[in-house]
Amino acid sequence: MQDQKNIHCLIVDDEAIAREIIATHLSKIDNINIVASCSNAMEAFNVISNHTIDLVFLDINMPEISGISFAKSINKDIKIIFTTAYRDYAVEGFELQAVDYLLKPIPFERLLKAVNTYFEVYSTTKVETAKEMETADFMFVRSDRRMLKVDFEAILYVESYSDYIKIHLENETIVTRETISAIEAKLPSNTFLRIHRSFIVSLHNITSFTNEHVTIKDKSLPISRSYKKDVLALLEKY
Repeated sequence: MQDQKNIHCLIVDDEAIAREIIATHLSKIDNINIVASCSNAMEAFNVISNHTIDLVFLDINMPEISGISFAKSINKDIKIIFTTAYRDYAVEGFELQAVDYLLKPIPFERLLKAVNTYFEVYSTTKVETAKEMETADFMFVRSDRRMLKVDFEAILYVESYSDYIKIHLENETIVTRETISAIEAKLPSNTFLRIHRSFIVSLHNITSFTNEHVTIKDKSLPISRSYKKDVLALLEKY
């Protein structure tokens, strides 16, 4: 049985950036205590052996011992929220009675929904679930060996290159080694829109659009074929 206040959580993922994103999301939710963040199943086994764990955020596709194998081998009282980049594992995940199954990149709103599901089904304190939070209006990104605070409202658009990202602001550009998918997961989905595998735009800063391009200030950005249907459907609602 978990404590009245805190749910003891474990994050297991072989990708450091994925662990960081989940930890950042969880830090915004009341009653969540992150006990440890592990890069593989063996580390996670050691944590479970020495600590009380209520809920595991578990990547499926990991080396040596997969998330599915790990989930099958732990105490059934420990609940699982699977996290993965692959839809193919969804059925097997739910057969293990997982609380939820999250596809990467994981937006905060989607993770919050999964946590609320856990609280509603398994918590003894339904009233004190994930907080009615004032969603953070900023994020931190690593640049030049330090973590920089970036206000969401200052972002015009995000641009991806082969091995780095440019975050374009009104008066400056921040360069970071994070992936565009990692940045997308940090941005609020109601104010930012992925229009291309290389571009995310701020909805508030769109000055015009066509079937082929979105204009931010005086910069024309392409809408890719794979994103076009969803992008135009959303933009035409406004």
